[in-house]
Amino acid sequence: MAVATTVEYVTVIVTESLTKRYPRVTALDRLSVDITPGVTGLVGANGAGKSTLIKILLGLAPATEGTAHVLGLDVTKDGSAIRERVGYMPEHDCLPPDVSATEFVVHMARMSGLPPTAARERTADTLRHVGLYEERYRPIGGYSTGMKQRVKLAQALVHDPQLVFLDEPTNGLDPVGRDEMLGLIRRVHTDFGISVLVTSHLLGELERTCDHVVVIDGGKLLRSSSTTEFTKVTTSLAVEVTDTDVHPDGTGALRAALVAAGAAVTAGAPGTEGLASSGHVLIVEASGDETYDLVRDTVAGLGLGLVRMEQRRHQIAEVFRDADAQAAAGTPAPPGSAPAERDATAGQDTGRPTTVGGGNAE
Repeated sequence: MAVATTVEYVTVIVTESLTKRYPRVTALDRLSVDITPGVTGLVGANGAGKSTLIKILLGLAPATEGTAHVLGLDVTKDGSAIRERVGYMPEHDCLPPDVSATEFVVHMARMSGLPPTAARERTADTLRHVGLYEERYRPIGGYSTGMKQRVKLAQALVHDPQLVFLDEPTNGLDPVGRDEMLGLIRRVHTDFGISVLVTSHLLGELERTCDHVVVIDGGKLLRSSSTTEFTKVTTSLAVEVTDTDVHPDGTGALRAALVAAGAAVTAGAPGTEGLASSGHVLIVEASGDETYDLVRDTVAGLGLGLVRMEQRRHQIAEVFRDADAQAAAGTPAPPGSAPAERDATAGQDTGRPTTVGGGNAE
């Protein structure tokens, strides 16, 4: 059994066979996971058990079976002590519209136990960090969605926690706002040494932001590993070319020529339909350096322009696609198993986030 230790050592969160049952549904099913210091992504579709897990970890809901420790503290006995050391940013809009950001964050700092002077000082510093210092005296009701998300982040950080739970922090934000929020999340750890557990259904965000990713589905652990393990390089090449007057469908011409030369080529992939470039990327199995030479010479021989030729990487989305495929076949993937390499274009930078379950996570 894993031993829970403090943030300075090995883990910040440990669960062992954690189970939560409701009359008609099992929200968590014998979930065992260790989360180490850093930025950890918790990903899953609606009903995966993410919100239930956070409630249990905060000591706000009892587990049916199993154990959980946060910062070395037992969630069943030390809920108050955990909440003193942990910050929480809720998903839903729960801010009072008729008070300013300063008033609200000072109030939350006082609720966390800070004395008045320290609460005001910490509030000013935290609002400056999240980019709301100039707007801190305006009523929150007049804030944009992005500004409200920053207020929620500020109140989670104001008491200088060791760990913060961020529930869908980019909800409702445009691409620029998402990028800014993701940058803030990284800085929470790199600048202040605060560990982060962030939930999201936008898989690309987790790949860009997190050191470690935990994937759960139906309350069960699908996989827990470092982001670099999820996105490791494969033996496949992603090749993209331009069209020409001679070859209006440059991709099709290249594919036909490579297949004729004996190369294993695929195009398109489950789960990427409708995404930018999804129909214009060929995946070529690279048996060795000769494959690079073959692609180069074939592109040159056809007179096409080579946009890119690079080793592709796995995407976190592949874990879900593989789990769905194996479940449909009646052979569910074991927890922690690596995804099979079925996907043709997953792992390419499409410029748009990939979602789990097609909507907001719980």
